[in-house]
Amino acid sequence: MNVENPTNRPSAGQQTSTGVSRSDRRNGFIAAWFGWCLDGFETYVAVLVGQQVVAGLVGPDASALYFAGILAVTLVAWAVGGMVSGVLADYFGRRRVLMFSIIWYAAFTGLTALAPNYWFFIAFRFLTGLGMGAEWAPGAALVSEMWKDKSRGRGIAFLQGGFGVGFLLATAVWIFVQGGPGSWRYMFLIGVLPAVLVLFIRRYVRDPKLWTDADDARRAARKRRREGTELSDADKALTRFTVAHLFHEPILRRRILILLVLATTTLGGWWAVSTWVPQFGAAMAAENGLDPVATATSTAFWYNVGGIIGYFSMGFLNDFFGRRPTMFAYFIGALVMNVVLFMFATPATLFIAAAANGVFTLGLFTWMATWPVELFPTHVRGTAITIVFNSTRIIVAAATMVSGLLVNAFGAVSTAALVIGMIYILGLVFTFLAGPETKGKPLPS
Repeated sequence: MNVENPTNRPSAGQQTSTGVSRSDRRNGFIAAWFGWCLDGFETYVAVLVGQQVVAGLVGPDASALYFAGILAVTLVAWAVGGMVSGVLADYFGRRRVLMFSIIWYAAFTGLTALAPNYWFFIAFRFLTGLGMGAEWAPGAALVSEMWKDKSRGRGIAFLQGGFGVGFLLATAVWIFVQGGPGSWRYMFLIGVLPAVLVLFIRRYVRDPKLWTDADDARRAARKRRREGTELSDADKALTRFTVAHLFHEPILRRRILILLVLATTTLGGWWAVSTWVPQFGAAMAAENGLDPVATATSTAFWYNVGGIIGYFSMGFLNDFFGRRPTMFAYFIGALVMNVVLFMFATPATLFIAAAANGVFTLGLFTWMATWPVELFPTHVRGTAITIVFNSTRIIVAAATMVSGLLVNAFGAVSTAALVIGMIYILGLVFTFLAGPETKGKPLPS
């Protein structure tokens, strides 16, 4: 038990049928949602201002690889921070790790605004990425472990939608901030605001009862081990290091390996393809005598509107049709809409095509906060979901560099996007191999 802060344990009053008070569920959701929203803001800022950063710190004729490098270093840092935080969240609680991650990335986001050259920018971006990656696992676990079983898909969708709102917010702010050569710095200064959220979390947010019960059981098992008592299989599972346990149990190992392929498909499709959507809009505008900057920003705006619709829609469809059929439909949508956007869009249909693309390519992320959470027991849940969501980013970081090389080689974003976008076919195949359907079922304890 956390002696320094006993309120970290769930409250006993106003318990619902799930064993969690309504106020605890509400406060946990608010904290995780705003944290994830501001993560989304910070993530998309790099996409929006990356070209201006490169032009200002390297030169206007710099290779596309400099922009790809910004995305790649963010992904690697996110992967490292995320994997560490998932393990820490299983051992030290969802709440404390969530607070630390927010303070970390807010501080280094502010320092990014002061970067004097490209390599300082990359260094600060890496440190920021560690905190950004660390925020997701404790937040997703916190919400999923407090939500009602029958509507968990919708609850997670609303949480995941915060990321899209952050994207949209970043786009809206950039519309007003863009202008001078150093205007990108203001976008990163705004990123220090999440630090205020920690005050709310410290005062009002508690760890889920599922986690505190699992933590008590782990402590009791460790005590029995120290006393020399023969441990049961359940006790051995509790005392085994979380990462080792995931790959020790055959069922859990198979699930996580298949989910890793699906995560690579989802993340690879977005980071190596969809992050080029604003640049695609700018190129189309330049070819047709329109304002490239305004068109790129508007394209990003409508893409993110579609993403928010996709997040929420996937949550409702998850609870109505189930995890597997909904996920399969979204992979089909992502595959088709990439072709529609990058091959058939015109200046007249660009924004509509971008929004429709966002529904599937961005909305698809909802599955990673829903299905994996329901496939692993509480004492390793944080570790499992962060391995799925974050470790693949290292592979995807390489894909972003490949996408930059392909853009240079083909001389056009559209051709590179169509080639890399075929990765969604992999998702269609592996969706059928993933774990059991979990719609409406309680979380494994």
